[in-house]
Amino acid sequence: MYMTGFADEAGKDLATQMRVTRELGWHNIEARNVEIDGESGNLHDISDKAFAKVVEQLGEAGLSVNCFGSAIGNYKHEIDDPFDITLEEVRRCIPRMQRLGSKMVRMMSYAVRKRDDGADHDDQMDEERFRRLREILRMFTDAGVVPVHENCMNYGGMSWKHTLRMIENVPGLKLVFDTGNPVFTNDRNRPAPQPKQSAWEFYEQVREHVAYIHIKDGRMTPDRDKPIYCYPGEGDGEVRRIMADMLARGYDGGVSIEPHMAAVHHDPNEPRKTNAAEIYIEYGRRMERLIAELKAAGSAQ
Repeated sequence: MYMTGFADEAGKDLATQMRVTRELGWHNIEARNVEIDGESGNLHDISDKAFAKVVEQLGEAGLSVNCFGSAIGNYKHEIDDPFDITLEEVRRCIPRMQRLGSKMVRMMSYAVRKRDDGADHDDQMDEERFRRLREILRMFTDAGVVPVHENCMNYGGMSWKHTLRMIENVPGLKLVFDTGNPVFTNDRNRPAPQPKQSAWEFYEQVREHVAYIHIKDGRMTPDRDKPIYCYPGEGDGEVRRIMADMLARGYDGGVSIEPHMAAVHHDPNEPRKTNAAEIYIEYGRRMERLIAELKAAGSAQ
């Protein structure tokens, strides 16, 4: 097992992302957005010149990109947008992954279709999603890359049933399970008014297909209106329970942190932290301690 994370949550610039990774003693970054020499964007979208500098500086620092946190099929992409938009992203992504030696890419299943009144559309264009995902999967696997689908603001994230239907129709697709996303997402398995999803229930139903994990945690405000993000194990993301189960099942892949935090609110006796880099480092250390505790408990049984 190895630790990694979306280091762009510590800072936009590559120098900060590398610094916090080294301070944690880690060797991997799940690269998403990066800023270098005044240019910023997703790793598969920045210019060739900027990307070459990223490769050079990561190499000098002895750091690797274990996974591309791509924007492929994310919530900004509608299923009725031209498919060529996605295909171009995949074509830009593959050679850059190969140059960095990255073997895994995060992807999604396009935004949830909405009616004019804001409700979910009855027609989610399922078959078109599945057709596109099969082609994306083929392109990546032919290049020696493993695409993993995240349960976020997309078709697969609507419920565990949607994820399983997607997997049934896209044979070979693996998952990256995000522990925090269910906490803030309506459960489309349930009738209106839909409750938020259960992180454990979602995980339990799809765990046979999980190849990677994102650690995020939090809870909704009492009025169920806004999310509050917190350190791992302190929210409703069932982080401890899910990680315990993954360890018991022999998981030895990456554990990627995605704090989404701007300040600490949970402990009035703890100094308030507003520095994103400090939060990222503290988050990583807490996650390491949580895993160590779970391993110790497991070996004692």
